[in-house]
Amino acid sequence: MKQIELIADVERPTTLENFLVGKKGVSKRLLTKLKRQEGGITRDGVTIRSIDTVSAGDRIILSMEDDSFLEPNGSLDVPIAFENDSLVVFNKPSGMPVHPSIRHQGDTLGNYFAYRYPELTFRSVNRLDRDTSGLCIVAKDALAAKLLQGHCKKVYYAAVHGTIPESGTIDAPIARERESIILRCVREDGQRAVTHYKRLDTNGKYSLAEIDLETGRTHQIRVHFAHIGAPLAGDDLYGGLRDDISRQALHCGKMSFSDPLTGEPVTVSSELPEDIKSLFNKQEE
Repeated sequence: MKQIELIADVERPTTLENFLVGKKGVSKRLLTKLKRQEGGITRDGVTIRSIDTVSAGDRIILSMEDDSFLEPNGSLDVPIAFENDSLVVFNKPSGMPVHPSIRHQGDTLGNYFAYRYPELTFRSVNRLDRDTSGLCIVAKDALAAKLLQGHCKKVYYAAVHGTIPESGTIDAPIARERESIILRCVREDGQRAVTHYKRLDTNGKYSLAEIDLETGRTHQIRVHFAHIGAPLAGDDLYGGLRDDISRQALHCGKMSFSDPLTGEPVTVSSELPEDIKSLFNKQEE
């Protein structure tokens, strides 16, 4: 059982529910679960009800039960880029799925998480494609997951074919290809999708782009760069060539968020992997 300590930072006395839901972002669903659990919410070791009054400085303890349902796999090895009591940021290698699927039942980040934290449920806050490398944040409890969702800024790096402009914005709606459950495409009736980028390097054959997503559509980076005639190196699903790299050259290299408990800003970085770096040692023939 995990315990989370919250100090009531209220200007005037208020109900426990107002403090937890209104000020600390606890969902009503989680509050209901804690209320039904013996000793789920306490103050100074005594159970407190949601209608009870809390005052400044009160020490509120949430005791959260969790269930682990993924098969643990200790043979995997995923570096940890950052960790505290609320979350862990993994530096996921390419070729590893985040979640189990029909084809992947024991070789995922979720399986490694289950090995390292057998008492916790796997709650990934951001999801990377199997072949995309880089930072993936996993919350250690339901409250952290809720507070992080939608509040984590990510910066991606991609090697794309050709020489792209020094900077630009791709604003093009993305839809599912009508004959495919996987492929996406740019189409007028799609959802709005906006990608900002700047070029960091080029050697004629490839350009290295730093990418900031304004929206988060499935395959957005891959679809958008293919749309402007600069598909990701190695991304044969969207027109990229695998001459020099065997997977799409995409890496989540920076992540910024506020710590769910303290509100302190956190920035985590991950170095560009060698297979992407090596593309810029290859000059155009």
